[in-house]
Amino acid sequence: MTRIAIRPCPFRTSEMLRQGGVHPVLARLYAARGLTDPRELSSELAALIPPPGLLHIDAAAVFLADSIAARKRMVIVADYDCDGATACATALRGLRAMGAEVDFIVPNRFEYGYGLTPEIVALTAREKSPDIIITVDNGIASIDGVEEAKRRGIEVVVTDHHLPGDRLPDARVIVNPNQPACGFPSKHLAGVGVVFYVLLALRAELRRRGVFDAQNQPKLDSLLDLVALGTVADVVKLDTNNRILVAQGLKRMRAGRMHAGIAALFRVAGRQARSATPFDLGFALGPRLNAAGRLEDMSLGIECLLTDDEGHAWALAQRLNEINLQRREIEAEMQDAAMLHLDDFKPADSTTITVFDESWHQGVIGIVASRLKEKFYRPTITFAPAGDGWIKGSGRSISGFHLRDALDLVSKRAPSLIDKFGGHAMAAGLSIRADAFEAFSQAFETVGRSLLSEQQLERVIETDGPLEDHYYTTQFIELMDGQVWGQGFAPPVFCDEFRVVSQRILKERHLKLLLEKNGTRYDAIWFGRTDGLGDRARVAFRLDANEYNGTTKVQLMVEHAEPA
Repeated sequence: MTRIAIRPCPFRTSEMLRQGGVHPVLARLYAARGLTDPRELSSELAALIPPPGLLHIDAAAVFLADSIAARKRMVIVADYDCDGATACATALRGLRAMGAEVDFIVPNRFEYGYGLTPEIVALTAREKSPDIIITVDNGIASIDGVEEAKRRGIEVVVTDHHLPGDRLPDARVIVNPNQPACGFPSKHLAGVGVVFYVLLALRAELRRRGVFDAQNQPKLDSLLDLVALGTVADVVKLDTNNRILVAQGLKRMRAGRMHAGIAALFRVAGRQARSATPFDLGFALGPRLNAAGRLEDMSLGIECLLTDDEGHAWALAQRLNEINLQRREIEAEMQDAAMLHLDDFKPADSTTITVFDESWHQGVIGIVASRLKEKFYRPTITFAPAGDGWIKGSGRSISGFHLRDALDLVSKRAPSLIDKFGGHAMAAGLSIRADAFEAFSQAFETVGRSLLSEQQLERVIETDGPLEDHYYTTQFIELMDGQVWGQGFAPPVFCDEFRVVSQRILKERHLKLLLEKNGTRYDAIWFGRTDGLGDRARVAFRLDANEYNGTTKVQLMVEHAEPA
């Protein structure tokens, strides 16, 4: 069941924002998203929360500054997703600019799994013989890996944003806004955001030591295109602080001041960097980078972000694009198989979905889980074989069901079921024995039943209510596109009643509509929908400027519709 709802909007707040000079519609949109002060709209770097608020960041800066002075060899161990890749490239570029001797290694997800494992430490020691390992976007759960590094005389700096378990690794220093006792006001920094903060603190420390002054210090703002991409692609909440990081990165992209690899990714995706939006980062650039980590090896993606040679960047971007096409094919096949497994699945009888298939690919199960969750609106975990009788699961959740905590509950109730797990509220991963799949499914469903109400299992399309007729313009769309929308700061969706003038099926997959309100007609499209609508409908929609044969017209992108 899906229903359309209107977000409550505190009238006084929206009035205050309007009186503060904010466009009347934007004032209403912002107020409905919990923004209360026009100052929270500042996208200037000066408005960022200062680094000292992050627990242990000063200790990290001192340790890294000492290590650079002592010419210690550093190796970055990255996660294999887009956040990990951008965090790795950010750390490498930033540390090198500050005089560090630094290299990177990225675990192949199929051989080594996730995080700083003892095996990765052994590999890193063998191939790179570092004095120091720096983790980016992982490490908070790597208790054994950190022990192994210490045994080998390697110091570890953990930078991460994932939620910690009951124990923290015994690293030299840990910077993570989500570790206990960290009072940093934004808990939503992505892995790349945490690393960027560490670089800011390190640069300040090097200024204090007289290594740099304000004139000759490295320009860290040149890294913001990488920070913006990783932040949007990791779907962390775009709170005030993250919106500044993303706005600054987009501003650089639009001005053409971006790294060669990012420019090449825009080009290979057929998107215009000069009008870059968070949507481009999350749905065009992010997946192409992620594909490398899913199917092959993320070092391809990191290499693309590290090179300053445009020709090399273009060749790598094309390779990433090919891998992404391959990923789509594999995903489509897995999708079909999943629907066969769920042939007799009745949402009314279940609060969760778990599916396992012998033929599935570990690197793509997360996307399949995401699609199934969208279709059935249930917390979903999909499993693929991981060799030696083990299977790996990747889960996606719905709002109000904290996936990592749910897995924690399963493992507390049935201690032998799950081997390892970790993640966030909305996404998590785990490994179990293949013969424990049925038992796990039942245990997970039991937790789902105890935590989820019927209301939570109903998909609600949150909208911002009707839009006044005179804002259905390309100028208004431009104004909206200039703002940073995304996770936790939802893009505007309006809803209103329309007369359905005509409707036809496009390419056997989409519903093309002509809608009318107050005598004005609007083109509309509902992707992935083939069932027709009645004469009058209540429609939830986004506004889109559709360019065709040189003219730009307003088009409604339908999110959902119900009979009026």
